[in-house]
Amino acid sequence: MAIGATIHTFDVQLADVDRGVYEDFSLRVARHPSETDTYMVTRLLAYCLEYEEGIGFAAGGVSSTDEPAVLVRDLTGHITAWIEIGAPDAARLHFGSKLADRVAVYTHRDPAKLLASWAGKTIHQSADIVVRSFDPGFVEQVAAAVGRRNTLSVSRTEGHLFLEVGDAAFSTEVHEHRIS
Repeated sequence: MAIGATIHTFDVQLADVDRGVYEDFSLRVARHPSETDTYMVTRLLAYCLEYEEGIGFAAGGVSSTDEPAVLVRDLTGHITAWIEIGAPDAARLHFGSKLADRVAVYTHRDPAKLLASWAGKTIHQSADIVVRSFDPGFVEQVAAAVGRRNTLSVSRTEGHLFLEVGDAAFSTEVHEHRIS
């Protein structure tokens, strides 16, 4: 945990119908002083939407250069999923794609600008990398509802995300983009 980080706790009920994942779990999320609320919420959403055995946040926090914000390890410690948040550069995706079995990016930014920034750059197995984004304003609205202690209900069905933070309800399409 970073010094000066703000700790947010989430009691999560996850029902991901699209993947057949149904879990209840608690998370402690450290928000580094340099991390925006929207970045933290996007990181939280990526964790929930990628949830599987072995998932975790990077050991070094958001300032880690050797690991993505969210990753999945198998029982041997091998990174099976490299999950970036925001707007990683092409070199970082290239590195992650060579290291892990699969790579995903969750962004709260304009996905068209993000994809354009990678155009013409070398990214290992770029066609296999999935970029996920949300409707404009969704992440900002959720971030405004997040407090230090939260109950979170996350439901995904047919590519649509339904989220409840305390008494506030939100929904968005989960958009998928590919690097061309």
